[in-house]
Amino acid sequence: MPLARYKSNSFKRVNRVTKAKRNVEHYRRGKKSLPHCALCRTELNGISRSRQGGKSRRTNSRLFGGILCANCTAEIVTMGSRIERGELKLDGIGIRQRGYVLQLISH
Repeated sequence: MPLARYKSNSFKRVNRVTKAKRNVEHYRRGKKSLPHCALCRTELNGISRSRQGGKSRRTNSRLFGGILCANCTAEIVTMGSRIERGELKLDGIGIRQRGYVLQLISH
């Protein structure tokens, strides 16, 4: 019977044969997934998988760094500037981008 901590799906089950020819089930943590953009779901570049290292290694030090990719960030910035100039209304923006545009305008 496995321990209670191994019953969740956060552990990967690996079957091994010991030297005594017994089949044993070992447990391993799965690899962490790469960070993805919140809007377009592409993998983010320049961000490590591990939580080790300084903060600059774990995330980008730019606007929406570690959350949005560079292309989506550029779109949000242009939308925000067009709203501030009155060329675009907030209702003309998609619901997923609206929160980031409002966050950009509030700063």
